[in-house]
Amino acid sequence: MTRPCPFKYFKTSREIIRLAVMMYVRFPLSLRNVEDLLHERGIDVSHEAVRFWWHRFGPM
Repeated sequence: MTRPCPFKYFKTSREIIRLAVMMYVRFPLSLRNVEDLLHERGIDVSHEAVRFWWHRFGPM
């Protein structure tokens, strides 16, 4: 039996979500620092979105 895709209902691509969560978990960055780094790469997300993604996908 296949597992459902955890990214199914998100508008943001799974690569951006993975990048944001990885940056927050792997490096000692604040949520706002992750938001700023993503903004420099042309990705417009809020720190609250990163926090939500971390709570949703961080424990995986």
